[in-house]
Formats: sequence, structure tokens, C-alpha cells
Amino acid sequence: MNGMMRLLALLTLLFAAAPAATQPLQLGIDILLAEQSEVLTGKHIGLVTNAAAVDAQYRSTIDRLTSAPGVRLVALFGPEHGARGDAQAGAEVADARDVATGLPVYSLYGQAREPTPAMLSGIDLIIVDLPDVGARTFTYAATVAGVLRAAKRENIAVMVLDRPNPIGGVLVEGPMLDPAFTSFVGPFPMPMRHGMTMGELARLFNAELGINADLTVMAMRGWRRDGAGEVAPWVSPSPNMPTPDTALVYPGMVLVEGTNLSEGRGTTHPFEVVGAPYIDPAALAAAMNALALPGVRFRPIWFTPSASKYAGQQIGGVQVHVTDRAAYCPVRTAVVLLQAVARLYPADFRIEGGSHSFFDRLAGNSWLWWDILSQQDWPTIEARDKAALEQFMRQRARALLYR
Repeated sequence: MNGMMRLLALLTLLFAAAPAATQPLQLGIDILLAEQSEVLTGKHIGLVTNAAAVDAQYRSTIDRLTSAPGVRLVALFGPEHGARGDAQAGAEVADARDVATGLPVYSLYGQAREPTPAMLSGIDLIIVDLPDVGARTFTYAATVAGVLRAAKRENIAVMVLDRPNPIGGVLVEGPMLDPAFTSFVGPFPMPMRHGMTMGELARLFNAELGINADLTVMAMRGWRRDGAGEVAPWVSPSPNMPTPDTALVYPGMVLVEGTNLSEGRGTTHPFEVVGAPYIDPAALAAAMNALALPGVRFRPIWFTPSASKYAGQQIGGVQVHVTDRAAYCPVRTAVVLLQAVARLYPADFRIEGGSHSFFDRLAGNSWLWWDILSQQDWPTIEARDKAALEQFMRQRARALLYR
């Protein structure tokens, strides 16, 4: 009897220590069509999406809605890179007709950056299913804000089909956007890594920008902020965002675009590699690894971009290898990397700072470029906009949907 009691006690302890069962991940598109498709009946629907918006079986949201019984999809709206995701970064996208469905495709990255009244004529409901990568500078967030504004003006309801933030929903990392630097790569005063889903961003913009559109978010089930649990289907949301590893480094390495360094466009590892003709790979890698930054190592490499900066030239640089996703700080890492290049190659390194330059728009402020060149320490950089970050965290808390 005593042996049986000890066994039961041991089993009780084991079950108590075991983690709770993880609920299977269900995306917004799957929940909508499986459980709530009746809300679409009788509606003339416009869909804001791209090719990376897929369900759990990798079927596109466009295909799911065009084939769903009782659903009347009348128009598509494409963000940067287009509704089918084939346009390069920064390239204007023209209105077109979708070859697969025959539907009109209105560009939200061409002459118009948000839907016009003519585009929305006859539409009762706008559905948004856009993957995000967790960075302020990724333009899909600005597209969603514009859709909300246009929908409010035309008295049209908006439904956002939510999907995971691929780099997690816990960590938040500055610098903050100064409102004076609001742009399409900075639609709201928030840090470079915001730790929110697209549905949560829509709630944030709708409330804190005072848009007050008729907004519904079809929330996921089974997604955890810490990224634990089932991995969501991944399809590249843009030509230079091929993998989740790219997304993880992007919130910081995007700053390289505002310098004379290659950020790896035209290679198989955009944003994971950085270099220039004047860099000694071994020297830069040694300098960075000596700093022992959390969760990352740097490998010396030579590479030849096929496009963008230094196309066709063999250049030296480093590849960023994340060794601990939970500890890695993408913005800090990128800033310290740029400081190392500025320190090692002061006569060659160029950063386009000042006068609302492209670098300033990416950084969201007028001071980060100078802090890099002057070798300001990271704690001082991090503390510059502490009050603004604290305000954002309060706003963010009101918009969150998941634990």
C-alpha cells in the first residue's frame, strides 16, 4: 500500500510538472470559413492580401474565398510587392486584372497608398489577410492603417484575419518613431520591433490614431506570444524575405539600407549578410564576436550580389548567425555592427543621416545616425526615448489579443 501511494504521488508530481497541452494553431482564415462563414453571406467583399496569406494547408486566402460557397469576392487589393508578391521592394505596382480569378486588382503601392472611393464602390466588407514580419518598417502595417482610414470614410466594415508574428510577440525593441518622421515605413509612434500581430496592430491604429472604423479581428487560436507551440505555415511575404530567419534579423538589419553597405539584396541571404568592397571579413567578424552580443555569432564571408548595391562585385563582409532566438536583439546587434564598420573603416563608411534622409525614416528619428558615427554606447541610445516607449507599451497593452 505504501508503495502504491508513493507511485501515485510520483505520477501526480510528474503530471503537475508537465507543460499544459498546446492547442493546435488555427489561423484567422481557417476559423472564419470553418465556423463563421455566414457573416460573409450577401456581402460584396474586397480582399487586401498577397501570395503569402495561406491557410494551414498552404492554400491561398484568395483561392479559399473565391471557392467558398456563398462568398462573393469582387476585388483584390495588393500591398507593396503586389497581390501575388512578385514585385521588387520599392517598385510601384500598377492596377491589373488577376489572371487566376479574373478579379480587378487595385494597387495600394502605386499612385494610391490607400483605397480610393472609386476602388471601394459597391463593396460592403473589406477583408485583410496580410502576413507581417514584426518590424515597424515593413510597409504592410501602413497599408492596414490606410485601409482603416478609407473604410471609415466610406462607412465600410473591415475584418482582419489574424496570423502569427513570425519573430514572436514578447520582445519589443527601439528606437521609437518620432511622429515628425511618420512615413510609409513608420505609420505610428512605435519601436522598430513591436511584438504584435497584424490584428493587434489594426486595433492599435484604429484606437490610438482615432480612426474608429468598424473593425473586427478574426483572432487565431493556439498562438502564444513566446512563439512556443505549432509553427505557422511560411510563405515569403516579399522577394527579399525568404525565411523566418530573415524576418528575425530584419528589424535591425533594415538600417543597413540607409548606408553604403550591401544588406545582401541579390543574394540568397538578404539582411543576414552585410558587406562592402572595403571590408576585411576576418577583421569585422573578429571585432563583432569579441563583443559577445547575446544570441548571435558572426562568420566572415565573401559574396557577390546579383542585384542592388555592388551588383556583380565580390565583396567582403559577415553573415549573422542567430544562436539563441530568445536572447537575440536585432536592433542592438545592427546598431553595434554599423558602429564597428564606422570604427574600422572611417574613411570608407557612409551613412545617409540628416535632413529626413532614408536612414532617418528607417530609424524613425534624426539622431541615431550620429550616435552610430560618434560611437555612443547602447544603454544611452536605448534610454533616449524611454518615455515614448513606455507610452507605447501602455497603448500596446490595450490592443493585445493573446497571452
